[in-house]
Amino acid sequence: MKVAIIMGSKSDYDVVKKAEQLLKDFGVEVSTRILSAHRTLEETLDFVQGAKEKGYEVIIAAAGKAAHLPGVVAAATPLPVIGVPMKTSMMGGMDSLLSIVQMPSGIPVATVGVDASENAALLALRILSLKDDSLAEKYMDYVENMREKVLADDASLGGLNG
Repeated sequence: MKVAIIMGSKSDYDVVKKAEQLLKDFGVEVSTRILSAHRTLEETLDFVQGAKEKGYEVIIAAAGKAAHLPGVVAAATPLPVIGVPMKTSMMGGMDSLLSIVQMPSGIPVATVGVDASENAALLALRILSLKDDSLAEKYMDYVENMREKVLADDASLGGLNG
């Protein structure tokens, strides 16, 4: 199982590394690259167009402002693409979110919330789990651990809310 994570600039790495680590924690091979839809178009297309042949199954693409990277990636590969809109100084990430979520017909990009790279990783894990029962079991354990934490937090209130 391999996932590629692409970001438009090194400044995105603080957000992206959360997805990278989560995927690695689940035993998924991850390659993280800095590739720009505008400044390194040829290199971006070269990587993305060869991704399936290199064994990648999902691509996560993080971008801010005009946020063209996820759409360009989706246009150049048959692989599922998950867009991560990055928070920006201009509109707090709404510009990125709207750019990524409004892809033209025929160019689907699954989109998570602003700076929500962990959700992108979890969505990638769900996709990969469709054909890997062991990974699906690990994912369900993760979900159960989240459930147990919420219930423990609730119990720590001593029943004050109900």
